[in-house]
Amino acid sequence: MEILGIDVGGSGIKGALVNVETGQLAGGRRRLKTPQPATPKGVIATVGKLVRKFDYQGPLGVGFPAIVLDGVVMSAANVSPKWVGYPGATAMAEATGCPVTLLNDADVAGLAEARFGAGRDQKGVIVVLTIGTGIGSALFVDGRLVPNTELGHLYLPGHREDAEEYASDRIRTEKKLKWPEWAGRLDKYLRHIEFLFSPNLFILGGGVSRKHEKFIPLLTVRAPVVPAALRNEAGIVGAALAAAPL
Repeated sequence: MEILGIDVGGSGIKGALVNVETGQLAGGRRRLKTPQPATPKGVIATVGKLVRKFDYQGPLGVGFPAIVLDGVVMSAANVSPKWVGYPGATAMAEATGCPVTLLNDADVAGLAEARFGAGRDQKGVIVVLTIGTGIGSALFVDGRLVPNTELGHLYLPGHREDAEEYASDRIRTEKKLKWPEWAGRLDKYLRHIEFLFSPNLFILGGGVSRKHEKFIPLLTVRAPVVPAALRNEAGIVGAALAAAPL
């Protein structure tokens, strides 16, 4: 079965048809610029344009950079504050004519990793972190998603700033931290998550995961830490999975 997955980002909105049995893209990706400002009207019009480019009718999965509860957007990161409290899933369904499943973008990327990537066939508790400008998170228990965890906003003991202001890749770049120094920060963050959730596995994604050999060997957490496998396709694949009939 092929389902259209769409990944809404701060600068681009990407989509592709996905074979939800294999996790493979069933053709090429398409990308449109995210309108600025990224208001509900502008983003939804762009999503509709992308759906029409695929000449698609059917269930539609969308990953969105916000907390999403029952299709309603409850926060706004890298998009207009007009999204807060906005019925995103209903509005997208009306604009596209497709039944829409709308979820947090880190959650859908985690779904893809848990099903087809580094978390495939893994039992127990899995924490997926996307480390970039901020830190996104997805938490799984025996393959089932616990949505909207926002673990990037945890406050570490003894720190006034939240985790993504301490251990994100943006902070590594801005403060010109060498890999061992930044790995120490990341390790402190992961050890705090380990204390709270006792995961069986950490999966690290985001752009910095391409250089995983520079920092993963320096980490001291008990649970294994592995790089994400699906990289830029994870959001699209996970969005399609979220919309697949049970």
